[in-house]
Amino acid sequence: MTTPTAPGASGCAACSVAPAAVEHAARAPRRGARLLLSVPGAHCAGCIATIERDLARAPGVNSARLNLTLKRLSVDAAPEVDAAAVIARLDRLGFEAHELDPGTLSMTETDRQGRDLLVRLGVAGFAMMNIMLLSVAVWAGATDATRDLFHLISAAIAIPAVAFSGQPFFRNAVAALRAGRMGMDVPISLAIVLTVLISLFETLQSGAHAYFEAAVMLTFFLLAGRYLDFRARAVARSAAQELAALEVPRAVRLGADGAEATVSVADLAPGDLVLVRPGGRVPVDGVVTAGRSEIDRSLLTGETRPVVTAQDAEVSTGEVNLTGPLTVRVTAAGKDSSLHRMADLVATAESARTRYTTLADRAARAYAPTIPLLSLGAFVAWMYLSGGDLRLSVNIAIATLIITCPCALGLAVPAVVTAASGRLFRKGLLIKDGTALERLAEVDTVVFDKTGTLTLGAPVPDNLDAHPPEALSVALALADGSAHPLSRALSAALRARGVNPAEVTELREAPGYGVQGMWGDVPVKLGRAGWVGTTHAATTGAYLSLGAASHSFTFTDALRPGAEELVGALRDQGNAVWLISGDVEPAVAAMADRLGIPHWQAGALPQDKAARIAALQAEGHKVLMVGDGLNDTVALSAADVSISPASALDAARAASDMVLLGRDIAPVADAVRISAVSVRRIRENFWQSGLYNVVFVPIALLGWCTPLWAAVAMSLSSLTVTLNAMRLK
Repeated sequence: MTTPTAPGASGCAACSVAPAAVEHAARAPRRGARLLLSVPGAHCAGCIATIERDLARAPGVNSARLNLTLKRLSVDAAPEVDAAAVIARLDRLGFEAHELDPGTLSMTETDRQGRDLLVRLGVAGFAMMNIMLLSVAVWAGATDATRDLFHLISAAIAIPAVAFSGQPFFRNAVAALRAGRMGMDVPISLAIVLTVLISLFETLQSGAHAYFEAAVMLTFFLLAGRYLDFRARAVARSAAQELAALEVPRAVRLGADGAEATVSVADLAPGDLVLVRPGGRVPVDGVVTAGRSEIDRSLLTGETRPVVTAQDAEVSTGEVNLTGPLTVRVTAAGKDSSLHRMADLVATAESARTRYTTLADRAARAYAPTIPLLSLGAFVAWMYLSGGDLRLSVNIAIATLIITCPCALGLAVPAVVTAASGRLFRKGLLIKDGTALERLAEVDTVVFDKTGTLTLGAPVPDNLDAHPPEALSVALALADGSAHPLSRALSAALRARGVNPAEVTELREAPGYGVQGMWGDVPVKLGRAGWVGTTHAATTGAYLSLGAASHSFTFTDALRPGAEELVGALRDQGNAVWLISGDVEPAVAAMADRLGIPHWQAGALPQDKAARIAALQAEGHKVLMVGDGLNDTVALSAADVSISPASALDAARAASDMVLLGRDIAPVADAVRISAVSVRRIRENFWQSGLYNVVFVPIALLGWCTPLWAAVAMSLSSLTVTLNAMRLK
């Protein structure tokens, strides 16, 4: 039997057990210590493989997972393993690392890296344009002293510009070589440095050709690719950071004599008593010992209606006390709280490796070692064939290095992501993660939350026509005297119908029950069924008593625009659709039937949603999760790809790969469709890059291409990749 609810009752069966459930969900098995480190030099799949493979062999390390988006390494190790040992091991691999405090994570470092790349890109672009202007004069026929002067001016511009702008590549290349490994940045740095050196040599020898524009152009395009990739990755924010932000740093502790003292939450111990005033967040996990109030538990259940809380009720960190003061006996605080452990769960889910890596990283990882070897082979061969002509041999080697540099390969993914992002943005979807489109293209199962996702999360009265005018008028007067969500919804609906409030006096609100007053000589109440003395029952309702008469107002939540079209489109595309909600079974079943969703689950807590997604993945499905509540964050992080509405809580948006900007949810189907097209464009870009190498590498090896023309060819290949990506628009 479903218990009728009213203002203060959530209508969600999960609410009464949510604190205990979160306690269970957050109680993840721990083996030793979990270390968090920042690895700013990691930028590709090769870095992930190198770091994780090496640390897996380290004594005492159980597992290591590198989150490339956040440049964050999570190490599960024995208690005797400390951060210093892991940092030293990473240093030997050529990676700088710093230990992180999960409670003080911020986006400052990420923002700084983005600004740094952008400044270097601007310097390279400005230098490139100026050197190209000087090169026009040389190409037009300038000779002798005039040509040498232009070459010297170009050198004065190019050398400091390359030295400054190329530092991201140079630093990574040096670190890789010190660690005895080969990465993409090694051949890139070789090409840039050798091009500058041979150009300087040609200038000092009054040579006819110098290639300073090629060096700066190469640097510019490579930085452009790196910055596009950075922007695609760096927008993502950690949901664990958002969860940690909900933790209250201080609490009011009550002494044995009732005296109040403000203390740090870290100083609280189980058994302490704390005071939680109306409007404040609960700072600890605990049990109410005195007081009665309403608690906003949407943090845990995702449902918007408050829950009545009284003596012996359990409360959890981060919940909001709405109406009355509460005295809470502490059961867990600080790092032991359910909220903190949930943040740990989300951080672990965010750092977990999937089998997915970008095509660009995989191809570049195989590409990098062959480029310098090919260039060296060209140098040796031409030294032999030309009878020891050093200038010719070096020029051919440099041309080979430049023409084989994977610039187009590096742009293949970010160029498509940028174009697709613009198209989806115009449709109301913001992409946060550069790999989301590729992962979304593989999706065959879509899981939806209900309240706030498929619905607007705003209750609407649905039986106003069943009540006489005087009941509506009195109900409006009482509803205006309450801040309860159902009262606000009832008031808005009645005023929209032109109802005028009755003259009700002596208005008083009883926290957790409702509001009462006098209508003339008649006592009137609006609130919980039992409190107003009615026997009506409804899944979600507010109840009005007019003396001996009573009326019930039932509520429904309006569908989000485009919900029906979205579900139909997803099913037409061949996707399985699930509805998983923390709401009660009748409400979830009715929603599933209305939208034609064949699979649904009611009363789901955070771990239930994550468990269902894990089960689907174990069956071989690729899962898209669409949710909006903080209780969805673990599931959003665990899914192969995730989307949240802009109206979602900050932590849910942070855990998602995409954000739905408008009220209409139909663009989710567009995202699934466009993602498939995007992957085709990415594959076309790789095919074009491969064809470019098949055609131009032999030309460079045969000596038919100068370093300048190699840079032009390389730039054209990058332009071709970009134009192909722009077809998405």
